Amino acid sequence: MIERYQEHINELDSMKKYPKELYSIGDRSLLKRPKVSIVGTRRPSSYTKQFTHTLAKSLASRGVCIISGVAMGVDAIAHTGAGANNTIAVVANGLDIRYPAVNRFLIEDIEKNGLILSQFSIGFKATPWSFVVRNELVVALGDILIVTEADKNSGSMRSVEFALKMGKKIFVLPHRLNESLGTNSLIESGLAKPIYDIEKFSNSYGVVPKDNSIERDEFFYFCQTSPTLDEAIAKFNSRVYEAELEGLIKIENGLVSLV
Repeated sequence: MIERYQEHINELDSMKKYPKELYSIGDRSLLKRPKVSIVGTRRPSSYTKQFTHTLAKSLASRGVCIISGVAMGVDAIAHTGAGANNTIAVVANGLDIRYPAVNRFLIEDIEKNGLILSQFSIGFKATPWSFVVRNELVVALGDILIVTEADKNSGSMRSVEFALKMGKKIFVLPHRLNESLGTNSLIESGLAKPIYDIEKFSNSYGVVPKDNSIERDEFFYFCQTSPTLDEAIAKFNSRVYEAELEGLIKIENGLVSLV
């Protein structure tokens, strides 16, 4: 069901102007998770397809919510890799329109299991400028921005401009010479860091829990940050020791982490 989103989203304060209107379909609790924005070309290489999917899946397995624009190419691959229940799609049209049509089944899946957001009212059809508006929202929601492939002067590079203005860290996949000129230029200029090891990069968001049935709640995400025992007890009191007895966490050298 399409609903007007009324709650304030702190992440959107980084936008040039906080959205006047915001509409949603799906699971709003995803907004409370750690979030990573992934964008890129609509015509990715086989290399980009493979590693965008692997990267999104790896982050999602640690409880990270993937944000993208559900466009063809990198966007759709990122959503698919993460799984609908681990993704937020931001669109450039009204939520009664499933666009692009080629991704309608993916969009339906995200409506049922993830979250879709739009700044545009029912009946609004996407325009060139509304995609720019969509891109700013995608970037603002994420803790960081990852661009897996992009040419110079592309829409993805416009997303990079938003990220720089917002003070977001930018990461890219490394590419060969004369490929993905946009992202390679970001590495050359020092504006982005390359991801050479996906598992090592994803580990900065925590560990993959042994038991997938563990509830992804506030306690889960807190423990993924490797807090001190004192910090954990101050915030969650006896639940820390209960979780240790259940084998959900371990306490070593004064630090708490998931098992």
